[in-house]
Amino acid sequence: MALTALVLGAAAGGGFPQWNCNCDVCRLAWVGDSRVLKRTQAGLAVSGDGQRWTLLNASPDLRHQIQSTKPLHPRDRRGSPIDSVLLTGAEIDQISGLLSLRERCSFTLLATASTLAAVAQNPMFGVLAPDVVSRRAIVPGERFALGSGVEAELFIVPGKLPLYLEGEDPDTASESAANVGVEISDGNARLAYVPGAAAVTPALKQRLSRADVVLFDGTLFSDDEMIRSGTGSKTGRRMGHMPIDGSDGSIAALEGLPARRIFVHINNTNPILIDGSPERLRVTDAGWEVAADGLEIVL
Repeated sequence: MALTALVLGAAAGGGFPQWNCNCDVCRLAWVGDSRVLKRTQAGLAVSGDGQRWTLLNASPDLRHQIQSTKPLHPRDRRGSPIDSVLLTGAEIDQISGLLSLRERCSFTLLATASTLAAVAQNPMFGVLAPDVVSRRAIVPGERFALGSGVEAELFIVPGKLPLYLEGEDPDTASESAANVGVEISDGNARLAYVPGAAAVTPALKQRLSRADVVLFDGTLFSDDEMIRSGTGSKTGRRMGHMPIDGSDGSIAALEGLPARRIFVHINNTNPILIDGSPERLRVTDAGWEVAADGLEIVL
């Protein structure tokens, strides 16, 4: 059985269109323009056998994503093919979907010690009963087995603490276990998932250069996008996300990467969401794809 990945959600926090936004891009979705596809918040499901699945992050849209993804439907009277949930951080849009998995169904929650600590500090997540949901701390750089016959490894990616923990003057490009990427391998093929990256370091580029497929942070096309669109006051880098375009953007930083390259975690203001836009053409001309919910990747 081949390593398979299913894009559960391709949008950044808030989804697309965002519930309170009527920016130029969201407006197209609200009126049903065929050039845009609605997207839920970022998440991925991976499996090596097609039977047992690992979720990479658990967005607020997880219940809808499970309903929309047949391989994740229950097969018995009670139970789920979801074997584990692997977190890349503790942002709201990465962990709040865990509350949709509270009906006493066994699975393993995998994350770095700092991310598990952030989850544990919120008493709401106590509804994940410890006698059925085990929690396992993963050390970045150490390979570990997932239940479907594949191996995974977490690796540190420049980023920042979750918004609710960052404080007044956050380090937005620190390298710590608070923000990680995931490498999945079945011994033949490798997939890398990096939904949040403030920069591409030489070590990160070397890591990604050995992958067959890379799903990478596509939050904003330009660093000042939210400011120019009147939807926010922060740059992408202030939020811990490098832009796609520009001399220091992800297209330039990852030029020459041999992998299939796909942008995920796309903000609702990002014009690459519009089929045929100059920004979409810039991305595709550079050899990148733009993920949509339901995309299936078979390696």
